[in-house]
Amino acid sequence: MAIHGKLFNEHAENQSTDPFVQQNKKLLKVSMAYGPVLARTGSMVAYQGAINFTNKGSGGLNKMLKSAMTGEGVDLMECVGQGELFLAHDAQDIQVIYLENDSISVNGNSVLAFSASIDWDIHRIQARGGMMTGGLYNVTLRGTGYVAITTHGEPVALDVSGAPTFGDAQAVVLWTSGVNMDVKVDTGGLKSMIRGGTGEMLQMAFRGEGYVLVQPSEGVVTGGTEKTSSGGFFGQ
Repeated sequence: MAIHGKLFNEHAENQSTDPFVQQNKKLLKVSMAYGPVLARTGSMVAYQGAINFTNKGSGGLNKMLKSAMTGEGVDLMECVGQGELFLAHDAQDIQVIYLENDSISVNGNSVLAFSASIDWDIHRIQARGGMMTGGLYNVTLRGTGYVAITTHGEPVALDVSGAPTFGDAQAVVLWTSGVNMDVKVDTGGLKSMIRGGTGEMLQMAFRGEGYVLVQPSEGVVTGGTEKTSSGGFFGQ
């Protein structure tokens, strides 16, 4: 008896030994030889070897309180052991970033995994227009190591230094250090408001030096406000 077909060849394990590598667009392979990894709780789909998982919750009392107050944050599990770990979340696309003594500001619901050497915290975004929304919050990942985030589809990385850059709050996934965010209010004028508006009234405006990552879907689930209701990073 034998099994024939391309299945086991075309979908064989990626043999790369890098710490974080894409097995495919929707599956992350982590080599545990480089030390512990923090991953989104429940994101493990398979592993080979001996790996233990410990629920870290929201990362301590301080972060737990911030998460409860802001709606932002990420529930994490610590993964420790030897072998290969495979992570995924709702078949979303996976993007891998290497930070070298740098930081990114990211929607907590887009975080899949990161090296234990990376520090994270919930921070308030200093945006002049943020007063309208009751406060904006995001997750900061800072340090040196690997980060994996998820997107709905293949994203675009926009260089904000070349031109004024704006994004829908439900499509913006993250931005790099050196980028400043503000809130732009665009009503579309009185006639547009009378006709029901455009659905694009609150926009995220970016300036500075760096990149903004935008996904092709207005599906960023919020976490990020003080009990407000405008969608995206501003609440639901």
